Amino acid sequence: MTFTGYAAIWDRMDRAGDVMRRGAFAGAGDVPLLWQHRGDPMGRITALVEDETGLAVEGRVEDPALAALVRSGTVAGLSVGYRPRVIHQGAARAILSAELIEISLVTVPMQPLARVNHVLTKGE
Repeated sequence: MTFTGYAAIWDRMDRAGDVMRRGAFAGAGDVPLLWQHRGDPMGRITALVEDETGLAVEGRVEDPALAALVRSGTVAGLSVGYRPRVIHQGAARAILSAELIEISLVTVPMQPLARVNHVLTKGE
């Protein structure tokens, strides 16, 4: 099962008070797709692009049980696992540069707008 969505949204405060800035994940390479930031990979991220909205991703879920949850809409949150490199501390902590470690499907994303937008069916 393949999906598209946003793993991070620019310039919007998350539940921890962090704000991702455009360019934070510039140069990110291959990262695994995890479930709830834990365990073995449940699939893989096949494309990462920083656009005007955020970190757009395409991923493939290889675990059948998790794929069924995503397909049904029960699991629709996305989240990034990262190590900050450059931050600016103001009213919020702005993440200017970060090492992207993984992307996870999650039940409750730290950034409420980081979501699976579309589940691709065969032939799309």
